[in-house]
Amino acid sequence: MSQSRIAAVDVGNDSVKAIFGELDQEFNIPNIIAQDIEDRPVIGIEELDQKDPLEGIHIRVHSPALQENNAIYRVGHLASKSSNSTELDPGSSKSQEDQTLIMLFASIALDAAKGNKAGSNKVIDANYTLGTGLPLREVKEGKDAGYRSKLLGSVHQVEFLVTPKYQGIKVNIKFDEVKVYPEGFAAYINLVMDHDLKIINKDLIDKRILIQDIGGLSTDIAVIKNRTVDDDKAQGFNLGVSESLENIREEIFSNHAVELDSRRDVVEIITRNNDRNHIMVKGSRTSVHDITDRILLELAKKQYRLLRNVWQKNSQTEICYFVGGGSNVLKDYIKTLNNNLDGYNIEFFEDEKESIWMMANAYYKLISEFTKKAEKSKEEKKPAKKS
Repeated sequence: MSQSRIAAVDVGNDSVKAIFGELDQEFNIPNIIAQDIEDRPVIGIEELDQKDPLEGIHIRVHSPALQENNAIYRVGHLASKSSNSTELDPGSSKSQEDQTLIMLFASIALDAAKGNKAGSNKVIDANYTLGTGLPLREVKEGKDAGYRSKLLGSVHQVEFLVTPKYQGIKVNIKFDEVKVYPEGFAAYINLVMDHDLKIINKDLIDKRILIQDIGGLSTDIAVIKNRTVDDDKAQGFNLGVSESLENIREEIFSNHAVELDSRRDVVEIITRNNDRNHIMVKGSRTSVHDITDRILLELAKKQYRLLRNVWQKNSQTEICYFVGGGSNVLKDYIKTLNNNLDGYNIEFFEDEKESIWMMANAYYKLISEFTKKAEKSKEEKKPAKKS
């Protein structure tokens, strides 16, 4: 049996962030899939292997965990160019969607294929110890147990079809252990601890904290006191940024006849440093500020109401941290509202990557610590060698 490799995978609504091994590999893949045919047409097939595999993920996925088994997909950047691409819908449960599993398996298969030292191996048997997470709401509903059982005890196969460098490779994925963490708790771990789970933020460790994690499909507000999540007071809401991004996309098309490929394109328009809130219309730089401001301010008001309601029920809270990709999109609007209204002690991460990778980093810390403890326990149970 091959040695188990650590995988920490955050299947976010916008993209999958995955970290592997001894921090020696990471991927960020747009969370978009599109069903496809086996022999997708490629211009310049001879140069296929000179391209980046992440730009052309084309796979067949076989797994008993899937509702639609043995289907073929374009994934990530390649899928965004398809007319039939799908992103997760508002109101859907991450733990129940085939798309969540397809993205999870694809990222792990990419890691296994990249680490295929022999190069000639067309079938790779890959064992992983996985740390991942689900929204607080789904964990409170007990869906983490079902999600974990889908992954354990089965072999999940990803076959690379017309994919640069990996064409024809099959990866058989087996999970030796799967840990599913509530996303709010994971964010707290990342705030206060380093990769060795040593405390790096002593000022925060005993504070009463709220963590408002704004995702694509949902928002979790974790209530932290006594260094743990208060399960009774933590709340999950079916309110994310996806619907607003979709509304912006539709209104841009309606007003300017410009069709954006995906919600990810909208995020880029409203967060980039240069020409923010501008698009090109027939070659002319055109502002869409009126559309983005109106729709995002409305969402920010809803998010602010959630914060106010939870803070009122937890009046001794000292600070609220906003995390997740949605927080990055709404940061300026929420700050303005807070300055004009209640003036809560709130904090955002100015480093965009730190905020977006927070969950994946937390899962990595937690699963690494779990692995170390398991190995130590195994060593201690070994019978002493006779002299």
